[in-house]
Amino acid sequence: MQAELPVELADEIRRRVFGEPGFMRITQVVRRGGEVFRVSLRPVEIRGEMKYQGEMFDEGRTKVKNFDLDAAKNGLEEMIAQNGVRELHLITASGDLHVRVTKKGKVLQSRSGKLARQLDETPAHDRTKNVPLNTFHSATLLRVLGISDADGKIKASMRGKYDQVNAFLRVIDETLPDDPVTRAARRRGRDGDSGETADSPPEVNIVDCGCGRAYLTLAALMYLTDVRNFTVRVCGIDRRHDVISDARRMAADLDLGERAVFIEGDIDTAELPFEPDLVVSLYACDTATDAAIARAVEWKSHYLLCVPCCQHELHRAIKTGSPMQGVLRHGILRERLADLLTDTFRAQLLRIMGYRVQVMEFVSRDATARNILLRAESTVKKGLGAAISEYLELRDFWQVKPWLETRLGEPLAKLLDICEHQ
Repeated sequence: MQAELPVELADEIRRRVFGEPGFMRITQVVRRGGEVFRVSLRPVEIRGEMKYQGEMFDEGRTKVKNFDLDAAKNGLEEMIAQNGVRELHLITASGDLHVRVTKKGKVLQSRSGKLARQLDETPAHDRTKNVPLNTFHSATLLRVLGISDADGKIKASMRGKYDQVNAFLRVIDETLPDDPVTRAARRRGRDGDSGETADSPPEVNIVDCGCGRAYLTLAALMYLTDVRNFTVRVCGIDRRHDVISDARRMAADLDLGERAVFIEGDIDTAELPFEPDLVVSLYACDTATDAAIARAVEWKSHYLLCVPCCQHELHRAIKTGSPMQGVLRHGILRERLADLLTDTFRAQLLRIMGYRVQVMEFVSRDATARNILLRAESTVKKGLGAAISEYLELRDFWQVKPWLETRLGEPLAKLLDICEHQ
């Protein structure tokens, strides 16, 4: 069986990939034993330097690696030299080339004069406006995360996760500033001389407390790097061995290197590789959310994004027999009241600790009932009297002591004590 590409065809492919402007992507699909092996190469710009991103899909797993020009040329030669039944698709700005090698070794060619379109993206007329995952080449990321299938289509079972990632990226986009001068001044105030200048790309260090499989963490890294041109490092923390192993595997498949670090352990005892600018906690159960908030305060993180999950601690602490007994006797109303009170206490305590806080909807309530987001930015002086008095009045009315107050410890106790004795 003839398996090699004709010399003239191979030369044309080399020329159109590396010798002419307008190269967008080359993909080769090999089918063997009922399985599909797919490899592709496309040009990317990373921190102002031209690279080539290789993507390999094999045995249901996608891996990504970035190459310099010489390594990319070697990769193309391996694609050209591939044996057996296969399909090759070359997409350029001037036109497309499609090659198919049949079981009998026959090489079939077709060409299109249409301008190339970005692969694996939804057509423009079908796209939803203001969807962050449509603003960069997210197809590889979504395949590695398991949100899309090998053909780039969003899995029905992962549609909710896809929407959640988009919602999270919108919030991050609205939270982080663009001005590196402002960031440099802020970092100098915390760390001394930051080394940033007006011409430096913005840097952001993100810590995800209770990261799970790190869908949101990795998506934030890719989005802020590709769309906002930030220099990004992320660190995920989770006590579960299986999810940390998955997160590390996906980070390796995306060729993220030291930009993505994952720690197996507790939020309260984890030692970070860097000081965070942004702390994230999404759907950490009960007091794990409070632990993440307390750590953000202790780490002096400038930003905090927190989406609480179930609330049990205050639910148990609320006393019966109060004027609210009519609400408390009904389990579902008691549970929802405890949820609202817990998040109110958290917002008030963050205000006391020097954060400006917004309480807002994260995703549609149709997606999940746990849709409240606390967005906090360290911008005000600690211990503002109005914040403390509001907190104490609310706490004393309900005759409870929120777990977060205990967790914040002596620094908070001193602020409360000053106000109580005035």
